[in-house]
Amino acid sequence: MRFPCHPVDSTFFDTAPMRFKNAVDLAAAPVDVFAIFEDGESWPRWFHAIHKVVWTSSKPYGVGTTRTVWLTPVAIDERFFRWEQGRRFSFYLTGHSMPLVHALAEDYLLEELAPGNTRFTYSVAIEPRLALRMGGPIARSYFDSIFQDACKGLQSYVLKAGTSRRAGEETRKVGVPGPASRASPIDGDEA
Repeated sequence: MRFPCHPVDSTFFDTAPMRFKNAVDLAAAPVDVFAIFEDGESWPRWFHAIHKVVWTSSKPYGVGTTRTVWLTPVAIDERFFRWEQGRRFSFYLTGHSMPLVHALAEDYLLEELAPGNTRFTYSVAIEPRLALRMGGPIARSYFDSIFQDACKGLQSYVLKAGTSRRAGEETRKVGVPGPASRASPIDGDEA
């Protein structure tokens, strides 16, 4: 059974009831990191909550592209509403196999810091359904750990993939200097 989600746009990242934003510096060029994102087989290797990614649209990918992703507890269908090749993409869920959210969107932004060095900013916005809302701080902590682990996983994957030139970078919450031990919601968000 599929539970539909309503479409959103980029304003949802500023208005959603649950919002998360994390950044990690990667020792690779933005184009190399974007190639990892386009490779469906790479996702489970760095985003450990993901088991499988199937692009349901043909290349070249762009606005309107769709894919299905299988995570540990749920399968989700996604539609991309922003696509800037080599730099950025955003998608929202069109449906999922468990009634967890009314809407969910993710934004993947790559900014070149210097040749061969990229800042990846990962934003997630969620309008939870009742079951997820009832989870309160426990649900928020669960999502925090998934998103933080994804950033750390990508950083490790880039190093192992041989696209990097240096190691030792730390994941951090956007806007907070220094390393962070886990992902955190944007200040001021409500559970």
